[in-house]
Amino acid sequence: MNNKIGVFDSGIGGLSILNELKTMLPHENFLYYGDSKNCPYGEKSDEELFEITSKIVCYLKSEGCRLIVIACNTATTRCMKKLRETFNDLIFVGCVPAIKLACDQEYKNILVMATPATIESERTHQLVKDNIREDQKIYLVPCFGLADAIEKNDSVRIKNILNNIFFEYKDKNIDSIVLGCTHYPFIKKEILGVMPNVTLLDGSKGVAREVRRQLESHNLLNKSESTGKVTIYNSLDESVINS
Repeated sequence: MNNKIGVFDSGIGGLSILNELKTMLPHENFLYYGDSKNCPYGEKSDEELFEITSKIVCYLKSEGCRLIVIACNTATTRCMKKLRETFNDLIFVGCVPAIKLACDQEYKNILVMATPATIESERTHQLVKDNIREDQKIYLVPCFGLADAIEKNDSVRIKNILNNIFFEYKDKNIDSIVLGCTHYPFIKKEILGVMPNVTLLDGSKGVAREVRRQLESHNLLNKSESTGKVTIYNSLDESVINS
């Protein structure tokens, strides 16, 4: 069996998910679609975003992907339900902010960083409602422009955004920060530079575990013992990298 696992995000962010997938599923073949052309997703309407993600799914399906990982919190919270209805012959695994993980580990003052669209989504607010406990506080913080700054590797802009968004939380005794965008794990050092006494949490391991579970339940695991191949496609310049 030589099915590929499709993974997509609005640029480099989903590579943090891809790295975890490669570690947990070393024999699988992956096709990663980095949609830098349309980054950032968080500033687009639901209609625009569904049109964009539908085209990506069509491409991944045409390349032999049976399971598709939406390695983007914004696209997951806003598009996955409709994508599942539209492409009902495919298996979708999404990612959402690791709010449940933070609550289960009994952190008291939890700050959730994400794009404005993810913060505003019904799914995120439902996660808070379903998981928060009486002695916990959860602060939802929209990080305007941060994913785009990370995509462009703009260190000055990244530093300025972090200083601005964390300023009002310095006296809130924040003990954990949920990285609610797959771009954010790439700036863990910078985040800890501003908020040094916190634990950073993201859901990449949980996504990889769910992908493995879905492959097992649908009998799609690659039986080969050789290391799988990874193909990376960038929509901005239509470049392809094979490894």
